[in-house]
Amino acid sequence: MNKVQKTSTVRVVVDATPEDVWQVVSDPTRIGDWSHECHSGRWVGGANRPVVGARYRARNRAGWARWGRTSELVTVDPPHQLVWRTVPTAFFPDSTEWSLRLEPAEGGTRITQSFRVVRAPGFLDPVYALLVPSHRDRDARLAADLARIGPVARQVRRVG
Repeated sequence: MNKVQKTSTVRVVVDATPEDVWQVVSDPTRIGDWSHECHSGRWVGGANRPVVGARYRARNRAGWARWGRTSELVTVDPPHQLVWRTVPTAFFPDSTEWSLRLEPAEGGTRITQSFRVVRAPGFLDPVYALLVPSHRDRDARLAADLARIGPVARQVRRVG
């Protein structure tokens, strides 16, 4: 396949409360604790908490590829939903909208993560698919990320 995946929805139930999960997923400085691809994040532009319009910068890696992206929070509804989009730039003219929805479930919290590419110049598909082949099919890795949130969130409860 010479194209990247444009949409996805994955769901996992984790053994942690929605409030504890929220503490982890709404803080970009914690993203390296659970993401397979984003290894660090920091608030930018004076932001220091999750509010609509706040931005953060994440550092990513997949195989040998390394890159950074700035994201902007679009929806902040604690502890239910967090939506953000990658901010297009001259070097990265694409944009993807990501959503995390948290719901109480038997055994803890059902986390539903979805993404959709909202802007992508056509020439980028084969380039991104070649440079970052893991973006051709992301579902299994994204589900594994969500599963890792449970232990991190339980640790938040113990420390807090």
